[in-house]
Amino acid sequence: MTTVTSPLAGRAIGLAEVPDPVFSGAMVGPGTAIDPVREPSEAVAPVDGVIVSLHPHAFVVVDANGHGVLTHLGIDTVQLNGEGFELLVSKGDTVTRGQSIVRWDPAAVEAAGKSPVCPVVALEATAESLSEVRDSGDVKAGDSLFSWN
Repeated sequence: MTTVTSPLAGRAIGLAEVPDPVFSGAMVGPGTAIDPVREPSEAVAPVDGVIVSLHPHAFVVVDANGHGVLTHLGIDTVQLNGEGFELLVSKGDTVTRGQSIVRWDPAAVEAAGKSPVCPVVALEATAESLSEVRDSGDVKAGDSLFSWN
């Protein structure tokens, strides 16, 4: 079993509340989402593993069980072309849960007209394979979001 923890501080809102049909419809995979606090912060690794995909606005960490966890920083933030995001690791790096991956500012994303809501998705998973999914309440970086069985 893999415990996936929050990459950010904020409020858990669940995927259904994400203002993007691809995420809200769980087309990418099941999981939850965080409405982040509006201050400059660092998104951290939600699991121990290897960075297999890394963009200013999104990253995927694959753990020892082969589970890929996508953290997407905001919605449509690819359109910002990396502005306001600073990568702190490289693709292929081995990271530990809680290690800083990307520095960003959710308030700046919002000011640029994009939603700062952050989906945290279990790639190639089924909803049935997740348990204890957090979809409400305040969370700190490192708090449990869901278990992947």
